[in-house]
Amino acid sequence: MSLMTRPFPPPPLKIGDLVIDPPILQAPMAGFTNAAFRQMVREFGGAGLLATEMVNARGFVWLDENEAEHPDRLWGVADEPRPLAVQIWDNDPNTMAKVGKRLVEEYSVSVVDINFGCPVRQVTEKAHSGSYLLREPDRMFRIIDQLVKACAPTPVTAKIRLGCSRESVNCNEVARVVEEAGAAALTVHGRTAQDMFRGNADWERISEIKSHLRNIPLIGNGDLDSAEKVVAAFQNYNVDGVMIARACLGRPWLFAQAAAALRGDPIPPDPTLDDQRQCMLHHYELVRDRFGEEKGTVLMRKYACCYAQGKRGARHFRTHVARVATAGEFYQVVQEHFPTQ
Repeated sequence: MSLMTRPFPPPPLKIGDLVIDPPILQAPMAGFTNAAFRQMVREFGGAGLLATEMVNARGFVWLDENEAEHPDRLWGVADEPRPLAVQIWDNDPNTMAKVGKRLVEEYSVSVVDINFGCPVRQVTEKAHSGSYLLREPDRMFRIIDQLVKACAPTPVTAKIRLGCSRESVNCNEVARVVEEAGAAALTVHGRTAQDMFRGNADWERISEIKSHLRNIPLIGNGDLDSAEKVVAAFQNYNVDGVMIARACLGRPWLFAQAAAALRGDPIPPDPTLDDQRQCMLHHYELVRDRFGEEKGTVLMRKYACCYAQGKRGARHFRTHVARVATAGEFYQVVQEHFPTQ
């Protein structure tokens, strides 16, 4: 670990003219960070900037041209509190610029973020997008440059990984390209695309990137699953902000704990198991109100598994909740099988 002399508590994060305080961001996660989840995070507090699921830019254009409803992943975006980032992905600069302009003009989003980090094969090998583009810095430049021009003055940011593989780590070069193209901030996940989510995030590598940026902030992402780790990231590594991802999915109170730790306040304890159960049920109500009982119940299965993760009896609960199809079944399984200790 590279111990550094860093100001503490860290100052607010600036993305263009937008001030993010505290400098703790909620990661965009496909299939999870919809409006219901974002509301849960807001109710606990502590996140300086929230983000949508990643939106397929090409799919958005198709829906628009065919006068269909805009993507479910934009549910809630028009009306919810700001600041709010929307993350988009594709490999065509014109398509990305067109969608970015719409997000700014019609949805008044606070930040347009570009996904250059998704390692999932459907996005990389099939669509030549996400982390696939790390092998094409010139195309990344064109995408960012056109999007920045289309979205001005709304800031455009980029999220990357260290590289496509451990043999082709090129995050330093890519960081320079991102800044030169006009992006207002860079977020780096400390793994390669090849790693997926295996092993540990390399915060040393993330920290080294800072020396390759002149003016824009660096946001670190990976393995931040406690308030103590958030504090350590700021104290020990050269980052201006942090992004919390998978660890928050069943713990929307994690941001509030991290924010308290950064202020130097006592870290609030986790809610009691009974309170966590009630939190999950409230989350279910938000999902069901939007998607209806059938679709909402199926969608809630994965969230319910996240809420139970790490608790005694979690596997038993997952086995039962994975089969629920109605509200009655969901409430019964929660009552009978959600961990109690």
